Amino acid sequence: MRISKFILSAFILSAMSSTAFADDKAFHAGAVITEFGKVATIDSDMKIPRRAKFKVLFDTATGADAGQVNRTLNSAARFLNMHEEAGVSEAHMKIAVVFHGKGSFDLTTSSFYSGKFDGAENGNKDLIKALTDQGVRIILCGQTAAYYNITKDDLLPGVEMALSAMTAHALLQQDGYTLNPF
Repeated sequence: MRISKFILSAFILSAMSSTAFADDKAFHAGAVITEFGKVATIDSDMKIPRRAKFKVLFDTATGADAGQVNRTLNSAARFLNMHEEAGVSEAHMKIAVVFHGKGSFDLTTSSFYSGKFDGAENGNKDLIKALTDQGVRIILCGQTAAYYNITKDDLLPGVEMALSAMTAHALLQQDGYTLNPF
């Protein structure tokens, strides 16, 4: 019985390793934000109309592990990269990311961030710059900021402060943004 459990465990680990390796090979850098948001080329059955326009809103309260990239920010980069690869003009994509909760720390300057995470460097700085350079709006909930004592001076360049995440969502949705559930 022990041998069969060992063999089963070895098989599962082997399958997981080969799957992870195969998945990694399927993804490549995108053309819009080359350092983040890797994509896979897909022969999709759901064709995107040539003149499609996207106004997409991402929401997150989840922060990255200290020094790591926030998953939602990386998803926003991936959205831009994969749709550009699929033929959507960059001019036809508007993205906003609303932060609240502990994810808010991922939007802060090096000095503020390192003070919260034992000297760690904020791994989101370069991604935030790349996103905001592409016109992506990154918005912090002001209520969360007040709760965590984050001021506008503590935010990385390009990050906006809203009255609240609820307010940001309502205004963006009135402007035609759709909430992406991922």
